[in-house]
Amino acid sequence: MKKIPLRQCIGCGEMKNKREMIRVIKTPEGEILLDATGRKNGRGAYLCPSGECLKKAVKNKGLERSFKMAIPKEIYENLEKEMETLGQ
Repeated sequence: MKKIPLRQCIGCGEMKNKREMIRVIKTPEGEILLDATGRKNGRGAYLCPSGECLKKAVKNKGLERSFKMAIPKEIYENLEKEMETLGQ
């Protein structure tokens, strides 16, 4: 039996299958992006594919803790737009 990789959502804190979640990465250049493939280089943090979890992550500063840096408001807005396009 193959082991299923689990990751914790930075919004709700639930442990879920890695493939069900959306990966947000901080590239070595300091850029923050959504990684739909899950294969890009960089420090990763995981979110459930719901706007609710993104709002919780903003409120409890989940991304800021994961990446150990301040996250500008524009980046959260870009992530929200990208999540909407993935959801459709």
